[in-house]
Amino acid sequence: MKKTQNGALDQGTWEKIKQNYENNPLNKVIRHSLSRIPLNHATYEPQALSQLPPHFSISIETMPVCNQKASGRCWIFAGLNLLREVIAKKCNMARFELSQSYIALYDKIEKSNFALETLLSLSNKDTDPMNDRLYRFILSSPINDGGQWDMFTNLVLKYGLMPKENFLETFHSSNTKDLDFAVTHAIQHFASIALSLIKEGKEEEARKLKDKTMEEIATLFFNANGLPPKTFSFQYDTKDHEVIVDKDLTPQSFFEKYVGKDFLLSFQSLINSPTYDKPFYQNYTIDALGNVWEGKKINHLNVPMERMEELIIAQLKKGIPVWFGSDVSFYRDHDSYAWDDKSFDYASTLGFPIDFNKGEMLIYGASAMNHAMLIVGVDLDENERPLKWKIENSWGENNGLSGYYVMSESWFSKFVYQAVIDCSLLNEKEREIIKKEPLHFPPWDPMGTLAK
Repeated sequence: MKKTQNGALDQGTWEKIKQNYENNPLNKVIRHSLSRIPLNHATYEPQALSQLPPHFSISIETMPVCNQKASGRCWIFAGLNLLREVIAKKCNMARFELSQSYIALYDKIEKSNFALETLLSLSNKDTDPMNDRLYRFILSSPINDGGQWDMFTNLVLKYGLMPKENFLETFHSSNTKDLDFAVTHAIQHFASIALSLIKEGKEEEARKLKDKTMEEIATLFFNANGLPPKTFSFQYDTKDHEVIVDKDLTPQSFFEKYVGKDFLLSFQSLINSPTYDKPFYQNYTIDALGNVWEGKKINHLNVPMERMEELIIAQLKKGIPVWFGSDVSFYRDHDSYAWDDKSFDYASTLGFPIDFNKGEMLIYGASAMNHAMLIVGVDLDENERPLKWKIENSWGENNGLSGYYVMSESWFSKFVYQAVIDCSLLNEKEREIIKKEPLHFPPWDPMGTLAK
């Protein structure tokens, strides 16, 4: 008789599992429910929403939400939503949008160049790049929609800004999947030829191939998104019904006049990564992660969640929204405005919870930042501790409360990983830390994930 391999699902194991299943009458009820309705409907806790009324002790008056549509440009939308509030306040406007497609266009072109240069540099190694994890990682996903705050900063500093009406959306700016697929394969094709050329000692030919490939990719993106104007006029209506026209602006002069380099560079990325490899009050960077090849590198200051929340509240009190990144995969009620870990009772239905310790979820790949939005309000108790948070999203006005959401404090503390804070709010110790050489982590680190 053949011996059963240890750990296999043998007949005895199956009989025990099925017997225990049939002996539990709750399984019949759950089976009937799950056969006809989605898991989130079967596990919904109706009392949870009553604990999150959309009222806040601090609430920044912001403009109507935008819509990123079928794209992963949330981090660009969140960044531009922050900057548009600065411009709208300066110009006394009630409604305004910056061109998301303008920034996203150059993000895709810069990311392509970043990937080509990275692959080219790794091809010069003495060892076989195909056995190099970094080379394979870049090759597997050289371009996508996602990003982080420092990547947004690099784009605005290099390319400036323009109002949305001066560079509108196209089909492909709002639906990015097909172009990403095509460009990914163009970059992979380049890598296959460039590696062979370098092995033959033809580095100059590999460089020329890179330049040719880059021009082809840029041409494709211009064809799909349009060619941005070199100059434009900024025309707008004030709240007092006055029409203002500012002529002969470039994207760079518009940015400097209405936002300014100093304001953009005044922010620092904070993360909450309670993992064994990242002590608090240390700054970190992620290698081979970026878009602008010559731009500023990623710089994260890791702080306890309590400190992050303290700084977020301080910034909201100054009337400045907070760009932040979180994992929106968990406990999101698609039929309401709430993110709350009490909204769904998965444990009673599944037999196990879907979340566990925050640090372990990061380490074991169960959770990571995947979406960026703005924090625009908070409700505080008598001790100035947060009870719930007001969120401006970029999924259009037909979601949540006209596009705005409420996050419970318990959800927020578990699933928020990044917040961008005005450096003037940091203490002296924190300001000194961010000036130091950061510790380096690879792009597959949890803090290297991109908001999409």
